[in-house]
Amino acid sequence: MRRPVALRLNAALATLAVAAATGVVLSMPEAASAAATGSATGYATQNGGTTGGAGGTTVRATTGTAIHTALCNRASSSTPITIQVEGTINHGNTAKVSGNSCNTAAGVIELKQISNVTLVGVGSGAVFDQLGIHIRESSNIIIQNVTVKNVKKSGSPTSNGGDAIGMESDVRNVWVDHTTLEASGGESEGYDGLFDMKDNTQYVTLSYSTLRNSGRGGLVGSSETELSNGYITYHHNLYENIDSRAPLLRGGIAHIYNNYYVKLNESGINSRAGARAKVDNNYFKNSKDVLGTFYTDAAGYWQVSGNTFDNVTWSAKGSENNPAGPDPKSNTTVSIPYSYSLDNASCVQAIVGATAGANKGLKVSDGSCSPTTPTPTPDPTDPTPDPTDPTQPGGTNLSIGAGSDGSSKASGSSYGNVRDGDMSTFWSPAGSTGSISIKWGTATSVSKVNIREASGSSGAIGAWKVVNGDTGAVLTSGTGAGAITVPKTSLKKITFEITGSSGTPKVAEFETYAG
Repeated sequence: MRRPVALRLNAALATLAVAAATGVVLSMPEAASAAATGSATGYATQNGGTTGGAGGTTVRATTGTAIHTALCNRASSSTPITIQVEGTINHGNTAKVSGNSCNTAAGVIELKQISNVTLVGVGSGAVFDQLGIHIRESSNIIIQNVTVKNVKKSGSPTSNGGDAIGMESDVRNVWVDHTTLEASGGESEGYDGLFDMKDNTQYVTLSYSTLRNSGRGGLVGSSETELSNGYITYHHNLYENIDSRAPLLRGGIAHIYNNYYVKLNESGINSRAGARAKVDNNYFKNSKDVLGTFYTDAAGYWQVSGNTFDNVTWSAKGSENNPAGPDPKSNTTVSIPYSYSLDNASCVQAIVGATAGANKGLKVSDGSCSPTTPTPTPDPTDPTPDPTDPTQPGGTNLSIGAGSDGSSKASGSSYGNVRDGDMSTFWSPAGSTGSISIKWGTATSVSKVNIREASGSSGAIGAWKVVNGDTGAVLTSGTGAGAITVPKTSLKKITFEITGSSGTPKVAEFETYAG
């Protein structure tokens, strides 16, 4: 085992300079406001693939308790769900929630004994402050566009064993993408790893993420005899001001390509206990012992090609140190089962600087040393109005995650269809008129309503009125579907009553907004 050493964490490096000659433009657009964008890459595409909550409902959460509630409100522990997160998640707003489809705990985001979940930061961004994300006995998980910082295993408060994101106990198929994982020191300051996998965790990809200011970047396997983990891909990540474990591999196979490593203070990729790492087209700068087997006599192996070593220093070989340099050569071969495109190491600094981390617009490399913003596939479960349409209200659709009821429903329709964010489902009354309601457990302030008709039924809704479901008072009335302004009212139930129609009225979404 590695002996404790004093950390030498200096102030964070200045903002990465991107040469104009590369043609790369560093821009900082707002965080994506839709569900997860793009598709999984690397080993997360194997073993059946990683799709997260695709095909399920989409809900919005601004607290850790709301994240747990969304998981617990599913029909089953495998019902697909995308949870859009905005704001700061911390110990004060993260409580345990119980249910048949979840197994949560206070003080940590617990993705335990579940599957088919996407957790994605939206709007102004999602920050998990001193609170870690724990994945255990779970599969098919996507985490995208979030920041996790200053998670501690000692001191106060503690969360998730000190890991920013930790996976353990029979975990399969996880894609972590465009995240920022950071600490403010090492073990002596109470922090542990930023991205850890152990106890039979397989088929994981970490992509376009920033890991910084930590004693430990992350590990695969908790001991020299715990070798059940593997098939991990790391690509287009920034490791900045990390002491060691970038990553530490114990057994298994890892594919490590197009990452930018700057200021690895003690060691970097530490392949040991039979691990095999394919290390392609990475850029290592101002660092020490960036590849090899360190702090053990249990040998690991590597296949290297296309890497750049810029001001890298190497230790002498010893009984428990086997650095790959100063002239790294391959000592194994690794076969990669998926397709991928390599950027030349010479432009990795620029590409990673423009794409890696949360709130970078989910930009990715096009494989030709240029960043590109992916065009998301239209998501029918996305409840966010089109911001370019001036008739659509802005803000959070309060109907997502609420309840609903009505006066009647036609065959094939459901009250719940008007609050699922899915334009392909709808509610119809049993006749030409009827009412549909959105309801909450506590009083909710509403000032705007948006009635969206299902495809093929546009114009069917004629006269209507919007009613305060608590008191029966009519808030406003009119004709035709669309955006409706009502007097700002705090209520537990709001009703849209169709009093006239032509043809069969079909309400795809009954959206509600605070203002």
